Amino acid sequence: MAKFVYDFTEGNRDLKDLLGGKGANLAEMTNLGLPVPPGFTITSEACRHYLAEGSVPEGLEREIADHLSALESAMGKKLGQADDPLLVSVRSGAKFSMPGMMETVLNIGLNDESVHGLAKQAGGNDRFAWDSYRRLIQMFGKTVQDIDGELFEHALEKLKNGRQDTDLTAQELQGLVETYKGIVREQTGKDFPADPRDQLRLAVMAVFDSWNAPRAILYRRQERIPADLGTAVNIVAMVFGNLGDDSGTGVAFTRDPGSGRQGIYGDYLQNAQGEDVVAGIRNTVPLQDLERIDKGSYDELLSIMETLETHYRDLCDIEFTIERGKLWMLQTRVGKRTAAAAFRIAVQLVDQGLITLDEAVTRVSGDQLAQLMFPRFSQEGDRKTITKGMNASPGAAVGKVVFTSERAVELAGQGEDVILVRRETNPDDLSGMIAARGVLTSRGGKTSHAAVVARGMGKTCVCGAEELEVSSSQKRFTAPGGIEVREGDVISIDGSTGEVFLGEVPVVDSVVVEYFEGAQPDDELVKAVDRIMAHADSVRRLGVRANADNAEDSARARRFGAQGIGLCRTEHMFLGERRQLVEDLVLAASKQERQAALDALEPHQKSDFIGIFRAMEGLPVTIRLIDPPLHEFLPDLVALSVKAATGEATDKDRALLAAVKRLHEQNPMLGLRGVRLGLVIPGLFAMQVRAIAEAAREVPGARPEIMIPLVAAVQELEAVREEAVKILRATGVDALVGTMIETPRAALTAGQVAEAAEFFSFGTNDLTQMTWGFSRDDVEAAFFSRYLELGIFGVSPFETLDRDGVGRLVRIAVEEGRATRPGLKLGICGEHGGDPDSVHFCHEAGLDYVSCSPFRIPVARLEAGRAVLTHNDSDTR
Repeated sequence: MAKFVYDFTEGNRDLKDLLGGKGANLAEMTNLGLPVPPGFTITSEACRHYLAEGSVPEGLEREIADHLSALESAMGKKLGQADDPLLVSVRSGAKFSMPGMMETVLNIGLNDESVHGLAKQAGGNDRFAWDSYRRLIQMFGKTVQDIDGELFEHALEKLKNGRQDTDLTAQELQGLVETYKGIVREQTGKDFPADPRDQLRLAVMAVFDSWNAPRAILYRRQERIPADLGTAVNIVAMVFGNLGDDSGTGVAFTRDPGSGRQGIYGDYLQNAQGEDVVAGIRNTVPLQDLERIDKGSYDELLSIMETLETHYRDLCDIEFTIERGKLWMLQTRVGKRTAAAAFRIAVQLVDQGLITLDEAVTRVSGDQLAQLMFPRFSQEGDRKTITKGMNASPGAAVGKVVFTSERAVELAGQGEDVILVRRETNPDDLSGMIAARGVLTSRGGKTSHAAVVARGMGKTCVCGAEELEVSSSQKRFTAPGGIEVREGDVISIDGSTGEVFLGEVPVVDSVVVEYFEGAQPDDELVKAVDRIMAHADSVRRLGVRANADNAEDSARARRFGAQGIGLCRTEHMFLGERRQLVEDLVLAASKQERQAALDALEPHQKSDFIGIFRAMEGLPVTIRLIDPPLHEFLPDLVALSVKAATGEATDKDRALLAAVKRLHEQNPMLGLRGVRLGLVIPGLFAMQVRAIAEAAREVPGARPEIMIPLVAAVQELEAVREEAVKILRATGVDALVGTMIETPRAALTAGQVAEAAEFFSFGTNDLTQMTWGFSRDDVEAAFFSRYLELGIFGVSPFETLDRDGVGRLVRIAVEEGRATRPGLKLGICGEHGGDPDSVHFCHEAGLDYVSCSPFRIPVARLEAGRAVLTHNDSDTR
């Protein structure tokens, strides 16, 4: 029979799939002999059964009862016992950290009788007991009974009347309990459940249900966490940080998660329970202050932090409570960190001998590297600083002020950059945080909800700007000096310094971009990036090329580490003033007119190719012959029709209108383009091949590769290849001739296509469109957001390659192409070439290189190295 409940003494950190991250790490700390309150974990398997079947699995309730009985024996008290109650917390714990996205209920076991027993346990501390009871009703009502949390908050704020919650007396809190119970009765039609076992059972199911709460779904989508994992549930004996000034709760990091620098980092709050710290409802003190408040607990905590970091060989995020001078560890996990911290910490751990360089490369990601390449604020010019808060998550963010998540989503959807400003954020603000460029709060510390979530998402965040008076209802905040900022006003926030500026501050390239451009700044972060990139380059199997269409982009790509050009789009050379030349060719009415247009085009082509070959200095350059949807180079049909209808058309306009109508296509993306255009317009591809060959003759070491686009049948390729080879031989230029695999039929007949192709380059943009039956220009705005909401997509298939559909076509083409031509060179040149997950797929599928835009080249280089180390396989062929 399946086992659904594990005591902390039975688990370990390797059981995250089953026990979730929190449960596995509580078990690991228990095994290390650290002070962890006793408890047990309900597995994620039980959650998955509950979500699928609508009921808990058979035997689960008996297992919970048995483990609860063992916990009661260990603690010497029973759950909810009137004179000496055991209280427990019920906390979520998925495999991957989802801070604040699912539910927690503390103080399970309190009712009108046991509250007096709790006060007795606390030495007659009635205030503590009633404070714990009101917290239970508030959390239970919101999370389990789905009552609007604002109802409880409003009652609490009314009672406080400007005071701190610690200023409330026992009598006031007892009255608040009655108020809260009234809210429950009014909202649910039932009394608050007094039976502790009912509280426990309902809380467990509420945690299960929270896996599919909207904010949890949104967070998983943002972080690409699989939707079918479910969450474990941890039931832990309560320890109390709200017993007085000799008690408290805190969050600690073994290193600074913002910068990566070593030191004492975290927040502490006296006389408080854990949610007070992460919610940011009261401003904390720095962890260093704990040495003054309780030196014994402080010293013990530092020793435990060192133990955990050495054991996990990584930055650890720790939650702890001090109960009357006794330190308890409530959670540890590998801590979320900023991109800069990730690189610094990885290198530090190498230097300390805790991890290898191989491991260091796997500890960072291409997404984090991309974040480091974002711009930063310029130090030049006038800047009006209006306040300074805590530098919670670095970056430079500029945008219009908004005060609600709904408004942030609305304006961002209209293309506006926004800064979400709140007193403090809570998990319900996730959608607004995703939509915003940055987050600014007036409350909370570096371990508050806003800070932790923003760091995890790579969002700029400034927290705890205490000088700001934020009024969401009035849609404004005030800063020192009488400065008033209203919704829609522009501010700039610097997550690296904590500064907040009025108006827009100019941004400049990051030091990491300057490094990739060839500069060598004396910067600790750059040195860390350099070491990791050098090692990634030394182990990767995949080559990395660039998508570049001119000499300038080619030169930049080379500086960024490109090993050639994987896609040079020749149609991009005829935009702007040159567009008329292609229009003349397409609309040519005679052989003579067509040849004149080709003669005019060829020198432009040759000149462009010479610039690119020189920029690449002997590296391969894959040139795609012209592949525009025809409408891109034709006059606008509607505009010409309007001219004709209003009598404004000239003779030339009328001739153009007739030609455009003749060539008009209902679906130009699937019409006369690519190889089809080259076969229908005689001399077009020949002109391009000649221009390539002549340019190559003028640049010593030039290595052109000629790519035929949109092939669906080998016969198309054979017809173009025959003409191309004749031209190459006549000019004495050696060049590979291959094709893009961008139609499903080309992929499915790759064995035939490889008979005429010396290389394949997968054009996954079009291959995705044709495989899914999507028009990329239309569908993303039309219904992709709905598909993401419904979970049909985990991520857009245009952003990350669809492994099951498009990926299967790629694998078929790789296998059958190489069966025909064992030395077949294989690459990818769609936008997926710079996407981290897609790079890993390309490694697994046995491709030779990926090609992407110049700014994504460092990302692809890093991920190509990570792919080798992650899959522990230097050659997948």
